Amino acid sequence: MDDPDSPAPVQRVLAASQGAAEFLSLIGAEELQPCLFAESLAMVSESGQPLGQFSVTVQPACYEVPGGQEEDCYLVRATSQGTISDVPCSSSLTAYISKRLETLEQYQLEHVKFRAHPLDRRTHVQKRGGQLVVQKVIKEGELEVQTQSFCYSCTALQGLVSEAANLLVLRVLARRRAVPQNAVFLAFDTEARVCASTYAALGFQRQLVGTTEVEVFGIERAVRPDEGIPVTWQFYFLSDGHLARRVQVGSPAIMLLLQMPVLIDLDEAEPRPVFEKKPLDWEEDALLYSQFLDRKEELQAGHASYARRHPELSALLGDFLQHLLLRKPDDVVSFAAEFFAPFAAQCPPGSSFQASDKPSPFRSLPASGQ
Repeated sequence: MDDPDSPAPVQRVLAASQGAAEFLSLIGAEELQPCLFAESLAMVSESGQPLGQFSVTVQPACYEVPGGQEEDCYLVRATSQGTISDVPCSSSLTAYISKRLETLEQYQLEHVKFRAHPLDRRTHVQKRGGQLVVQKVIKEGELEVQTQSFCYSCTALQGLVSEAANLLVLRVLARRRAVPQNAVFLAFDTEARVCASTYAALGFQRQLVGTTEVEVFGIERAVRPDEGIPVTWQFYFLSDGHLARRVQVGSPAIMLLLQMPVLIDLDEAEPRPVFEKKPLDWEEDALLYSQFLDRKEELQAGHASYARRHPELSALLGDFLQHLLLRKPDDVVSFAAEFFAPFAAQCPPGSSFQASDKPSPFRSLPASGQ
């Protein structure tokens, strides 16, 4: 058994293919946005007998990295629970995946409830600085029978697709209806060691979901450990990325979609309508002309009513016009300002005729030197 307090050895791994790293780098946030949803499938036997449930949820989240900084990311949860060959078993996966599909932290638990000695397998993966640290613990009952800790350099993990990131990558591939050719990715095997992984297209099939027959697109994923037998899964997806069927080769359990979900359809931005500009002849429009006459009569009645309530208005305007016609100034606006200035509340009472005896504040002063 490894000492958990000893430094974790840095593991060397084979590099992913250039095509795999480029493929992951080209997946943007806009393409991942429609992949954020929850789904649930039934776990059934090959004969169709119910065995349990399988569910996956992907949602936006925020992850606090060491140092107190926060990073926008995706929270991925996957759970399965059922009974296979009369043995209760369950698994859970919780992970934070960056928008570049890098694994920030992942916790995986597998539990098999044997009668004599229940078996627990826990795997914790966390990014710390420039390394990805992996801790693995296997327990039989209450006894820890194996504890391992090792790490990988993040620079050597270009093209890594963890179990949680794989759920997002599969949805992207399903929506694209295409799989990168001859691309070799990196993945974790059952022993939490980094190994090679590949994807392959299985083409289109017809599948019955509930009472509806739909077309599904198949993708095969194979994880190939350095030692041992490859582990292969076959996934079949609806057009929007919902999983319709999942089969692990060699397993008696099948994950099957029993009820048709509401498909995710991205709203396409409709072009803005263009309206032809037409000349408006309101006098020829019966409705507009009628509204104009109504408004005109309303204003006239309001003005006449105001003038009747204020008889001083007529006397004031008459004095102004008489004074204006006598003086005949060139600047009518300044003359009017001088005439009505004594009526302002902030000015002391005085005669408007005093404006001819002293400079007016309303007239612009001549430039210096003139």
